[in-house]
Amino acid sequence: MVDFQVKGDYALTTEKNVMDVPLIHHYLRHESYWANGIDYKTVETSIQHSLCFGLFSYDHENEEIGAQVGFARVITDYATFGYLADVFILKEHRGKGLSKWLMENVMTHPDLQGLRRLMLVTRDAQGLYRQYGFEVYENKDNGLMGIRRKTEEVYNKS
Repeated sequence: MVDFQVKGDYALTTEKNVMDVPLIHHYLRHESYWANGIDYKTVETSIQHSLCFGLFSYDHENEEIGAQVGFARVITDYATFGYLADVFILKEHRGKGLSKWLMENVMTHPDLQGLRRLMLVTRDAQGLYRQYGFEVYENKDNGLMGIRRKTEEVYNKS
């Protein structure tokens, strides 16, 4: 039995065994700007090593989850740091408040409450994340550093 929360015609769970890995892979590989070209095995491994949040359609009559419609994951040590990644809602399900519900669940998840830092990178959704306390770093004096590689350098598009 899958443990999930229901809101309207949708359900949310953190149980990895029900994540639709082929759907997640397809979205990341073909529709995202941040993981374009990513291979299936990398997606599968990333899910195995992350705290995942899956959004699904919900069948009220049978009290069962249906097709996956959204996803997010947090890469974390569960003590001090987390990195929010691969957040998406399928196009046909956008505009229904699902990204906000997904973020509310990420931000209130009991295993993430003690983190000193929760970070992410986004090109186009700053407005959503600001609602949950995220801010853009100017990086003048905080020492934030990183290594960036282009997706085409990391993921083989064959």
